[in-house]
Amino acid sequence: MNELLNISPIDGRYHEITKDLNHYLSEYALIKYRVIVEIKWLLFLLNKNIIDEKITKNEEFDINGIIDNFSINDALNVKEIEKTTKHDVKAVEYFLRNKFNDINLARLNPFIHITLTSEDINNVSYNLMLNNSLNNIYYPKLEELINKIDNLSDEYKAIPMLSHTHGQPATPTTVGKEFKVFSYRIKSIYNYLKQIKLRSKFSGAVGSYNCHIVAYPNVDWINLTKEFIENFNLEYNPLTTQIESHDILCLLLSHIKIVNNIIKDLNSDMWLYISRNYFTEKIKKDEVGSSVMPHKVNPINHENSMANIEIGNSLIDALVNNLSISRMQRDLTDSSKLRNLGVILSHSLISINQTLTGLNKLTVNKDLLDDELNDNYIVLSEAIQTVLRKNKVDNAYELLKDLSRGKTVTKETLQNFINDLPINNRDKDKLLNLTPQEYIGLSTIIVEKN
Repeated sequence: MNELLNISPIDGRYHEITKDLNHYLSEYALIKYRVIVEIKWLLFLLNKNIIDEKITKNEEFDINGIIDNFSINDALNVKEIEKTTKHDVKAVEYFLRNKFNDINLARLNPFIHITLTSEDINNVSYNLMLNNSLNNIYYPKLEELINKIDNLSDEYKAIPMLSHTHGQPATPTTVGKEFKVFSYRIKSIYNYLKQIKLRSKFSGAVGSYNCHIVAYPNVDWINLTKEFIENFNLEYNPLTTQIESHDILCLLLSHIKIVNNIIKDLNSDMWLYISRNYFTEKIKKDEVGSSVMPHKVNPINHENSMANIEIGNSLIDALVNNLSISRMQRDLTDSSKLRNLGVILSHSLISINQTLTGLNKLTVNKDLLDDELNDNYIVLSEAIQTVLRKNKVDNAYELLKDLSRGKTVTKETLQNFINDLPINNRDKDKLLNLTPQEYIGLSTIIVEKN
């Protein structure tokens, strides 16, 4: 019933696809990661002997237990405090003060959130949320899609298919090679994506460690905070205003957009191939393709994937075009935008899932592909004119243009033409025996080598 009442299809209709992202990109997750960063910073300062307090191993265990046992009820508690503070990060600080009281560590309460601005907590939290959602959910699902496309490529690597350039019959390819193009493209960007390390700052209200130096003048704050940030497998940003500039985040989102566009291109091609009956969709007896046309089995998964990509990419554009802009030392526009990272990842995840579902339904229509090639012997004109050039025939292209353009050319037409060509017998025999099915170049080898 809750899913039926959700406004967003992400949490409603597509909940089964996106639900695992709740652990990393929900409001609950944001609160939890803020708690994590606050506690880890306090423990870091204690272990570095910056703070003039000592804790026992048992007390450290109890502090970490706040993270380990963090629950939905804890998050609700934070939200209740926020009703009074009207500040989400300050609510986390007060929540932790209460928790420290409960475990008899009230003496540490003055040090919770020491030297920090809320954006120190937020930028690290968002980066951890995004890294964990990518590594645990998005990347494995993307790899599943890559593997599926690769498997289709291997399965169909030797099945010839008529190409279409500008919508017109063109040099034959193979079904497998065309699939391989897409897996190679996705893998290429995916490899760049995985190399991007998000940046975080931890340098106070305007990025200059102002209060740090007043309170603790003998501490090497730059190297200390750098060490703290790098402990999270993040890159330290030494030069910021109040906020981290989000430039690397924009770079990462742009790469996700490129991956989405490649997937959209794949779905667009699959839609066209299905419309030409190159692929048939596996039929399930009780499924309905059209409410009024019982014969139809529609490529709805590919269409759904494209729609979700368009929505997700629109949000990426909104963030990329604005996140790296902040008036003077800080304005709040980035805060509202960053809350949509989960929406972006959700639409991207839905698109991958729908593409996989669509691909799993397809079967190659080999007979139709073969018939279409037999009906288009004209595509061998490229090979013929190239052999003519090899044999030093000066007007090779023009001869084939006169023979073929705007005309119906059959196998017999071509063979009669070949028999009259002024070329050596070996090349002539090769052309006479060549079929569109065999004219696939190195398509199979390209698949095997990539």
